[in-house]
Amino acid sequence: MLIALIVLGLWPRAISVEVAGVRRGTLVVTVDEEGMTRVRNRYVVFAPVAGQLQRIDWKAGADVVAGRTVLAVLEASGADFLDTRSQAQAEARVRASEAAREASLALRDRADAAASTFAADLERARALREQNVLSAQEFDTAALRANSAAQEARAAEFGFKVSDYELQQARALLGRGLSPSVKGPSVTSIEPLVITSPVNGKILRVFQESARVVPGGFPLMEIGDPTDLEVRIEVLSRDGVGIQPGARVLLEQWGGPQPLTARVRLVEPSAFTKISALGVEEQRVYVVADFVDPIERRPTLGDSYRVEARVVTWENPDTLRAPAGALFQRRGEWLAFVVEGERAVLRRVTVGRNNGIEMEVLGGLKEGQLVVVYPGDKVTDGTRVTALSVTPP
Repeated sequence: MLIALIVLGLWPRAISVEVAGVRRGTLVVTVDEEGMTRVRNRYVVFAPVAGQLQRIDWKAGADVVAGRTVLAVLEASGADFLDTRSQAQAEARVRASEAAREASLALRDRADAAASTFAADLERARALREQNVLSAQEFDTAALRANSAAQEARAAEFGFKVSDYELQQARALLGRGLSPSVKGPSVTSIEPLVITSPVNGKILRVFQESARVVPGGFPLMEIGDPTDLEVRIEVLSRDGVGIQPGARVLLEQWGGPQPLTARVRLVEPSAFTKISALGVEEQRVYVVADFVDPIERRPTLGDSYRVEARVVTWENPDTLRAPAGALFQRRGEWLAFVVEGERAVLRRVTVGRNNGIEMEVLGGLKEGQLVVVYPGDKVTDGTRVTALSVTPP
């Protein structure tokens, strides 16, 4: 009896461990970085000539209408009369603006035609998708093409309005710069130069409010459409290599109750160097994504707002996955402790993708098996264990 008690006292006790199940399901691998919203098309209004700027009473957020809203009034003196050389340059600028307007018109017409074609393709793809003739991936590709074409058409329309406005400005400056001898003897004074809005939208920023003398080319304000937003995400260049146009982007922590969805339109071809908070040089690149959700889901989201972006680089709805905390490396091999009966058995595991929380299991484990999560030094091959808690899959 005494011997039995001694043996029972010296018998190794079972170690309490946390276990989790190996399950099949969706595994999503993402690149998580901070991003910032920005107005896709913006226009900076400049003072075309030097002169006395009257006070600007407009504030950021005010609505403006192209060609109708007076943004600023500039009083220029006779000093802006053009000599022969400057007049020739102004005439050349007018001809260049006319050519730019014609080019913008052609680009707009081409973009409109492409948008109409891709929109029709999307409707056909939607009908085929409803009949289960077309795959989800092909339908998503058609939707991406249609959305990109619509955005390009909108940008082309903006470019045409800007080029038309610049042509009007060039003609106005040419007319103002003519000397009295050219204009006629009856012209004795110069009317103030009225600067109107080049596009429809809102005032984003006012750079100069007070009245002052400004030189030619001085920025006055910035105009754009705050509902026409895109997201610019700053990622490490090594992560940017794996991001493809059309990739899904989840936008979180933007201020709303639900995440927003976007699609990658462009990974910029040129990276830049940035010093991290720890003083480490990093090569980073910008990823530009377009919103997919309607404006009704983000009515108050504006320009230069911060968001947390998760760019999906790989996704599989039927993946055998295990918690990343249950897998560890030893001598270059991935291992895991599988609970069999009351003992932890060491197994070699072949892994695939990893999102930091879960890992794709390619071999060594089966669905439904329990694995030890974060095994300590006391857990070895054959150790008796007791499940302390089970981590949900």
